Amino acid sequence: MKAALALIVAASLYASAGAARAAECALALALALDISSSVNAREYEIQKGGLSAALRHPDVRSAILAEPGSVRITVYEWSGWQQQDVIADWAVMESEADIDALAFRLDRHSRRYAEFSTALGEALDFGAKLFSKVGATCARRVIDVSGDGVNNDGVSPASTLGDRLFRGITVNGLVIKGASPDPETHYRQEVIWGPGAFLMVARNGFDDYPDMILGKLLREIQPPLFVSGAGG
Repeated sequence: MKAALALIVAASLYASAGAARAAECALALALALDISSSVNAREYEIQKGGLSAALRHPDVRSAILAEPGSVRITVYEWSGWQQQDVIADWAVMESEADIDALAFRLDRHSRRYAEFSTALGEALDFGAKLFSKVGATCARRVIDVSGDGVNNDGVSPASTLGDRLFRGITVNGLVIKGASPDPETHYRQEVIWGPGAFLMVARNGFDDYPDMILGKLLREIQPPLFVSGAGG
């Protein structure tokens, strides 16, 4: 009887510890913004402002704060094979003030580069390495990468994603249409990666970006539930 009770207590403690770990960090989200030479000043402001507005949207706030402190976010920008820079370091989203601080950081940021190529593989590698600095073991690790062109510098995204560094990481894409060659097929075949990965497409160019990034954040923060055997 005592042995059985001990097993029950041990199982309960293990479950509680697991719940605590899950509550500590449900999602680590790295948001990557394209600042390659194909993105002009107006398009850059739409991209940056669209993300800032999405973070301030009440639905996104509610999703982030459903479990206060369980979402951690970093933002970085990328272009050429050596041009990747963190805009906002990892921050725990515990309150509306935390979200406001991140949005304000975006508002006042100015891009460092405007003349470099599109090194998507290097951008993804940079994002994956950021997870070593998140400060917690997170149930999900996601890179959200936006871009308007295909890789034309450095290693290919597909070869980068084959590295064991990407085990357990999901890469979701937001393609902005309008360039030639069309980046949509490239993102579908070489960029999106991992559990539950998806692609969203701004078919009318950067003008669609604010709506797309809002929907994308909601889907990433509260992914749809799939029930085994349900549906057809």
